[in-house]
Amino acid sequence: MISYDTVILGAGAAGMMCAAHTGGRTLVVDHAKKPGEKIRISGGGRCNFTNMGAGPENFISANPHFCKSALSRYTQWDFLDLVTGHDIPWHEKTLGQLFCDRSAKDIIAMLLAEMQGADLWLETAVRDVSHDGALFTVALERDGRTVSVSARNLVLATGGKSIPKMGATGLSYRLAQQFGLRLTETRPGLVPFTFGEDMMAGLKPLAGVATPARITAGAARFDEAMLFTHRGLSGPAVLQASSYWREGADIAVDLFPESDLFATLRARRTETGRRAVATHLGELLPGRLAAYLVNLHGVAGNLADWSDVRLAELCDALTDWHLRPSGTEGYRTAEVTLGGIDTDGLDSRTMAAKALPGLYAIGEAVDVTGWLGGYNFQWAWSSGWAAGTAIAAHNG
Repeated sequence: MISYDTVILGAGAAGMMCAAHTGGRTLVVDHAKKPGEKIRISGGGRCNFTNMGAGPENFISANPHFCKSALSRYTQWDFLDLVTGHDIPWHEKTLGQLFCDRSAKDIIAMLLAEMQGADLWLETAVRDVSHDGALFTVALERDGRTVSVSARNLVLATGGKSIPKMGATGLSYRLAQQFGLRLTETRPGLVPFTFGEDMMAGLKPLAGVATPARITAGAARFDEAMLFTHRGLSGPAVLQASSYWREGADIAVDLFPESDLFATLRARRTETGRRAVATHLGELLPGRLAAYLVNLHGVAGNLADWSDVRLAELCDALTDWHLRPSGTEGYRTAEVTLGGIDTDGLDSRTMAAKALPGLYAIGEAVDVTGWLGGYNFQWAWSSGWAAGTAIAAHNG
């Protein structure tokens, strides 16, 4: 039996951030060949490591107040200070998103440097976890043999179910339930929509077409790009909306989120009314999309021949286009898992289980899910820091 103060299951963003702050003898365990694999592939390999606007309003949870403590005590500015302190060049893209100039590997190297002193066991499988009232015992399979380790503290940081090809297993959920923590409903988030065969028969020719749009799902709406795919819809606006969509519900698409389409067409009717309505739409939208909509709505004739009432009906159809997805691409391509370990069982300041001293849950495993754009990484940093510093304080 090998003794540690803390065992962290998961060498992802949250797990490594936690290990950087725990102090004492810490072991980080992961089944992957390398640490931080989701960091490595994120942001097209540049890692959208946080967002300048990160705040509680950018997160989804059954308890929207839970994330406030960690986010306010370890902010995006704190993480940015860490990044700049390691001389990692970065830049801001749209909507406050911060990316590495060079590579996401810079963030992984930074975290590894910060967690120096902690042991890191990769390609190691968790076979069993138990608790005797004082210590956790974790049975691990490593290099073809079983190794048992004990620790006062156990941190669940293995993430959710998203992107199973990278090894997502839901291990944290199973262990949480084993030790008496409840789970909220889990489902794929930040994921493309799919449509049935009948709908796709018309939409498939649009695959590859992208356009600005406002997507509304439930009470949420997002203004960003929408992309038609061979299976349905994707793009930032769609991914954002997917986290608020429920099966069987419609989404609403506004193809002119930044302009008044009715005013635009009325002005064009005065100036160039003898041109076909289809021609005008072709100038306002991508060609293939305009052609599809012209056919869908039976648009014909010159703009000059259209009354205000008829124009208004067309504008309503293009700015409040209701579509009903048949589903989503699922965990296979979902960037995050919505839901997870119920926050009612956790202390919001320390991320510790209320009913079992020494047990902690952080990152995506917890029922806190951020928007697209660096928010989920910020939750990993904030929750990992909260747990790590709480463990260090308890260790003395």
